Amino acid sequence: QVQLVESGGGLVQPGGSLKLSCAASGFMFSNYGMSWYRQAPGKERELVAGISSGGTRLDYADSVKGRFTISRDNAKNTVYLQMNSLKPEDTAVYYCKVRVRAEDYWGQGTQVTVSS
Repeated sequence: QVQLVESGGGLVQPGGSLKLSCAASGFMFSNYGMSWYRQAPGKERELVAGISSGGTRLDYADSVKGRFTISRDNAKNTVYLQMNSLKPEDTAVYYCKVRVRAEDYWGQGTQVTVSS
């Protein structure tokens, strides 16, 4: 079965950096685009970044452009989100997502808190 496991979240000061990882299993990882979403308290879940199956197409929310970088390692079945210049408004639970055969699969999420 499809499984996604996020890691790398934590508490960081404004201006700091974190790198999230999402380990995937149960499907042919290299054939599918992957996405990162986030959900802040009291807000709807929003798309942060997406990457195509081969890693050649990258998409970002306007709010993170120039600060976040999505990447993938198809040999390790892992997608990453490098987050730099973090702001308090980046505080949220971050999820990775894949759509396999018209069904969306989500990880359990990893908490990112940006605070001094």
